[in-house]
Amino acid sequence: MLKIYRIDHVAVATPDLDKQLPLLEGLFGFRRTHVWDNPAAGVRGVRLAVPGSSGQTWVVLAPSDDGGTLSNWLDEKGGRPGLHHVGAEVPDLDAAVAELDKRGLKITDSVPGRWVEASLSPPEHGPGVLWRLRGPGNLAMLGDDEATAVKPVDANGPTLGIRGIDHICQAFHDRDELSRWYSDLAGFVEVWRTADDEIPDMADLVLNVPGSSICWEVITGRGEDSFVDKFLARNGAAAHHVTFEVADWDAALAACGVHDIPTFDDEEGVKDGAAWKHTFIHPKHAGGVLVQLFWEERPGVWVRSDKIPPAN
Repeated sequence: MLKIYRIDHVAVATPDLDKQLPLLEGLFGFRRTHVWDNPAAGVRGVRLAVPGSSGQTWVVLAPSDDGGTLSNWLDEKGGRPGLHHVGAEVPDLDAAVAELDKRGLKITDSVPGRWVEASLSPPEHGPGVLWRLRGPGNLAMLGDDEATAVKPVDANGPTLGIRGIDHICQAFHDRDELSRWYSDLAGFVEVWRTADDEIPDMADLVLNVPGSSICWEVITGRGEDSFVDKFLARNGAAAHHVTFEVADWDAALAACGVHDIPTFDDEEGVKDGAAWKHTFIHPKHAGGVLVQLFWEERPGVWVRSDKIPPAN
């Protein structure tokens, strides 16, 4: 079994690094901790701390020249920014590499002895979400061997008041197949699901990642015109959205207004006498990633969305 014991970071690739930072630091309230430029790897980047998270960071990567691996990845995406990989720690990198090989999971990039990158989805269904795995104590996994610590930049105006990353969502043609796969591959544990016919155009479930505060959601299309199936046709079994919890709903929406960032598909409800609310920020306003925000009056009353919008 591939032993993943902590999700370390979420990495976004963009052709314009400097354009992303005002959004992430201003609206999202992320705080940069390190910057680097690695010409040999063709990558420059910034690592930012996520408020309220258990050590997880948000990483923005950009090509430092043409023709490198990251530049080619962006070219394949039409030059659009998007979620590049999810970083995680494993107790034994060599054992992880052996497990990937045994299961036919192809390594797409690596620095031997430091980190490896591969899709962890069933290989017969094509590329899925890229994961970048590193061994314990090995922080040089992003091409940031020469990373320089920097002073955080103060936010210019109100932020979303993020309390942490709640979950990452992946689209897949069969949620049960992917749930079984992740359980057998890495010990993910299913903790919640919608009934098969509860939602007209989709069904979902949530998996706990052992040792991590971030969960993994899987959405599957239902019916003849599901947005999930359209997403899969365009993107394959890729990450669909990332969800953050906010501390104060009205303050979060007010911050969006101040920064001229629209939200859409707002929903709210009450469960066991406690209120919950959620909304979405389109990828073009969130650095290439569909972002879901939620607030709950009491911990545990919010359930995963019964209406998740399309993502580009």
